[in-house]
Amino acid sequence: MKKIILFAANGFIGKSIIDYTKTYQKEYQIIAVSRKPITQLPNGYKQVIWNGKTIGPWAKELEGADLVINLAGKSVNCRYTAKNKAEIFASRLDSTRIIGEAIEDCTLKPNCWINVASATIYEHSLENPNTEERGIIGKGFSVNVCKAWEKAFFAFKDLPTRQILVRSTIVLGKNGGVYPVLKKLACLGLGGKMGPGNQMVSWIHIRDFCRALFFIAEKEQTASIYNLGTPHPVQNRVFQKELRGSMGIPYFINQPVWMLKLGALLIGTETELILKSRYISPENLMRENFQFEFPTIESCLGNLNC
Repeated sequence: MKKIILFAANGFIGKSIIDYTKTYQKEYQIIAVSRKPITQLPNGYKQVIWNGKTIGPWAKELEGADLVINLAGKSVNCRYTAKNKAEIFASRLDSTRIIGEAIEDCTLKPNCWINVASATIYEHSLENPNTEERGIIGKGFSVNVCKAWEKAFFAFKDLPTRQILVRSTIVLGKNGGVYPVLKKLACLGLGGKMGPGNQMVSWIHIRDFCRALFFIAEKEQTASIYNLGTPHPVQNRVFQKELRGSMGIPYFINQPVWMLKLGALLIGTETELILKSRYISPENLMRENFQFEFPTIESCLGNLNC
């Protein structure tokens, strides 16, 4: 059995990777590492607790691992207060640092380490897609977090372990993340365009996300950075229209910026998550002939709402 060490395994994406391996990658055994116990782990899957800050007994699980996947990081779905900003930085940098240090201490080091970061590192772009080689790095708090996060990951440049950085777009799935929230808003009549509606939405279906991770990990020669997102991002107004159509909802109101700001304040989040134009192209995946199962928003929503 191939061994995966999955950090932050109790989140939406972590649980989805566990479900995916159970169904499609049965030759893998997962060691699920999380801050809190995970209920209903499949038979043969082991659970280990960590605090995300210091090396502990979990570190011995890295010995001889085939794949290490790090998903750790405080959710950015919050207000950017000084306290939350500090926690967002620390949760990403600390976890990446201690995983790297634990790998350094291994006698038999892991074969591959994938750190899942964010495509929000790129600039707000309405017209030009950001690729791994030609992407323009943006400015602001979220970008600074991503830059520091990537720097912490690549600081372990002398490891024999293959290191792959993933810049993830919005991951759409039935069981967590932003998609259930968007569905609820559409059901309440708030399924119109958000803000100007011309901001690009780059996304990836959760199954394609999982498939892409294993595609990258199992290739002998890979790039060091991958954008994980569909090759067909759409404008927000198009995304919202397709969402309403897939749910059979004819009624909607558009949400101007002032309404979004008020709503974000009430539910404790930031409008950047909605208003920033994330125009991302997965050039490296396409160059390596990765085949998306859900390349278009129509196919993605058709599957999620079936």
